[in-house]
Amino acid sequence: MSEATTPKEQEQPVVDTPTSTAPDTAAKPARGNGLALLALLLGAAGVAVGGWGVWQLRGLEAREQLQLSQLQEVRSQTESVARGEQRLSARLQQLPTADELEARERLVAQLQGDQQLLNQRLETVLGASRQDWRLAEAEHLLRLASLRLSALQDINSATALVQGADEILRDQDDPAAFAAREQLAKSLEALRSTPNPDRTGLFLQLGALREQLEHLNALNPVFQSQGGVLSDLAAEGDGGSWWADWLETLSQYIRLDFSADQNIRPLLAGQSLTQVRLALSLALEQAQWAALHGQTQVYQQALKQAREVLGAHFNLDNPNSRALRARIAEIIDQPIEVVAPDLSQSLNAVQAYVQHKQSAREGLENNAPAEAAPSAEEGRP
Repeated sequence: MSEATTPKEQEQPVVDTPTSTAPDTAAKPARGNGLALLALLLGAAGVAVGGWGVWQLRGLEAREQLQLSQLQEVRSQTESVARGEQRLSARLQQLPTADELEARERLVAQLQGDQQLLNQRLETVLGASRQDWRLAEAEHLLRLASLRLSALQDINSATALVQGADEILRDQDDPAAFAAREQLAKSLEALRSTPNPDRTGLFLQLGALREQLEHLNALNPVFQSQGGVLSDLAAEGDGGSWWADWLETLSQYIRLDFSADQNIRPLLAGQSLTQVRLALSLALEQAQWAALHGQTQVYQQALKQAREVLGAHFNLDNPNSRALRARIAEIIDQPIEVVAPDLSQSLNAVQAYVQHKQSAREGLENNAPAEAAPSAEEGRP
């Protein structure tokens, strides 16, 4: 049989056999699963698209809120800038005008000029006051030195005071003080060349002698027997020792000496001795005063009076009175008077220098206002 077929055969419908129905029934579930999967995919895509839309919407809302907050911040900044502008405008309105500023500048310039002038005058016044004080101190030192010389003749103190005045003039560092310093140098040399006795030491020595008066007592006279009838009787006989003791006791009350050649002073006791000590003390005290004040005549007269009191009331054999009399003889001729130099020329020179300084300062003060007036007028427009 040939394999070719006729067109009729080709046009004849194919009758389904039971064997051909099985594949059709199997293909239906496969198509249903594909549709379900496709629907599932479409749903998932829709959910994804919806989620992406929600995310985009939330992002838009966040950006909108951020923009709103930024807008509010910008508004607050704008308001603060506006308030600052208002304050600045108010302050600008309060500022003076150009004419007022110019007038104020002129006033400030004038005030500065017046202040500088016032400072200069204040410095001048303060400096002048210090100089015046120092010069017045130098003049006072010279007056005090002259007083010490005239009243107490104190060379050391006067020298120190004049030297202090010279140091004050040296600190002035002024050539005009040359004449005053020259006179002060002459006065210093005169003071240094003047003999300066130790009157203080002499005063203390006289005070020590006054203290020795308390130990000044009268000395009982002592007689030495040269033999006689009573002495011979005392030497003979058995009662010689008894007689000698009795004679010795009696001789303390009664003594007869026919060959005495000494001037025996009466014994001082009680009130008489006190009066003699008081007279000596007053004489030595007067000598002390004269020694301090340089009164030579009064000094020697007081010591002579003390020596006369000692010679009139105490024996030469008394060791206390003899020592006191010898000490008075040693110090009675010591020089106590000082020929003090004259400081009047130095004082006059310092006073002339002080007057010269004051007149020069007054001239400067009178010229200062005349110079200050044109400068103030030049500062004005």
